[in-house]
Amino acid sequence: MSEMILSDEQVRFIESGVSISAASRDVRRVPSVSKAVGCRVAADRRQVTVLVDATQAGQLLQDVAACGALAVVFCLPSSHRTLQLKGRDARLVPLAAGDAELAARHREAFAEDLLPLGYALPFARATHDFQAERLQALCFTLSDLFEQTPGPNAGLRLEPSR
Repeated sequence: MSEMILSDEQVRFIESGVSISAASRDVRRVPSVSKAVGCRVAADRRQVTVLVDATQAGQLLQDVAACGALAVVFCLPSSHRTLQLKGRDARLVPLAAGDAELAARHREAFAEDLLPLGYALPFARATHDFQAERLQALCFTLSDLFEQTPGPNAGLRLEPSR
């Protein structure tokens, strides 16, 4: 099987103002889910890091530490375009310089996408609020990539980019 690599366009999409949900499971296979508040992709386009607020993501962080499995869904509310990325080696990593600013920019970009849909700015910002001092970073190697936009291709496994 070829190594999964995100295309430049996919990187731009998941690093934009999308809604990000991260999920894992415990040893009994009980799921845990949390909002993520930002994303960055490594230069090799194989490693993805999502930022979560530990206050909101406590169970998810425990489950990732126990099993390493992570599924992350990226959805742009205005278009419903959705990608799902999966990894098997997720782990907590130190925050990088600028991660709090990245999360703040992500919150604003997400809020801007919601405004034309009739949502008030305070509500739109609150959905991706975080405490900078509680930010944690989860990094994983991309193992699977799925198209999840509602429609005939939802659930389609995407092939590695070149």
